[in-house]
Amino acid sequence: MKFATFRHGESQTVGLWNGVDPELRPLRLDGHPVSLLALIREPGALARCSADSVVPVSAVELLAPIPKPSRNIFCVGKNYRNHAQEFSRSGFDASSTPAEAIPEYPIIFTKPPETVIGTGAGVWSAVNVTSALDYEAELAVIIGRGGRGIAKADALDHVWGYTIINDVTARDWQRRHKQWFLGKSFDTFCPMGPLAVTADEIDSTHLEVRCWINGELRQHANTRDLIFDVATIIETISAGITLLPGDIIATGTPEGVGIGFTPPKFLKPGDVMKIAIDGLGCLENVVV
Repeated sequence: MKFATFRHGESQTVGLWNGVDPELRPLRLDGHPVSLLALIREPGALARCSADSVVPVSAVELLAPIPKPSRNIFCVGKNYRNHAQEFSRSGFDASSTPAEAIPEYPIIFTKPPETVIGTGAGVWSAVNVTSALDYEAELAVIIGRGGRGIAKADALDHVWGYTIINDVTARDWQRRHKQWFLGKSFDTFCPMGPLAVTADEIDSTHLEVRCWINGELRQHANTRDLIFDVATIIETISAGITLLPGDIIATGTPEGVGIGFTPPKFLKPGDVMKIAIDGLGCLENVVV
């Protein structure tokens, strides 16, 4: 099933997405607007929902599927081999030497909930703060059943579904502070959506990931090229941290980011970023 969170008039709710028309069927739980987090966290909640009359997507404001996550988004760094190598060559990677470009274990960092925005929303250029604004197209996992010490063999049973994330990054801050949290956590630096799609419709091992900047295809890869797959990532994070329903994990970006070019192709105000992943729709944002 495909879900979208949206604002229609004074109401914010979740709707079922019909991508053919395209239109949305707003859902209500016990007569009230419902959030995607409530549907994920409450077993049987979807079965208790009623559906309003359909509304065209053109008549609503699409938001991130989970507009305000309950805690930080987990992210994986350098999880495509070619991107790890382009990052190492760029001079912006203060986390390792070129000989250590390919990580032995998943590199995990986080982005705060306040970074999240929806498709169509503006990404802050931070022109007075950074001179090296970059984009990163990523598949993101939404946890459905929580737990600690989740074995790789069982990990996919804990996945509720998937969405798209743009892990926007201030590269100069990433290099200067020798860690990734600050440079990836500016306001608006986590566009997400537009859809959240249940796991039964998505094969996370074989998805085409594409990113265009102003119509130019910059990133194009397949999730089969991930160094650490979704199950390995879940096993790694949950070894010591209890994952909760509604947690979001961004799985890493492929090659073709701005720092991979000579000279680098950093973002500037007015640039349009468009990301598409099979079955998950298209996330589009402009730098403002």
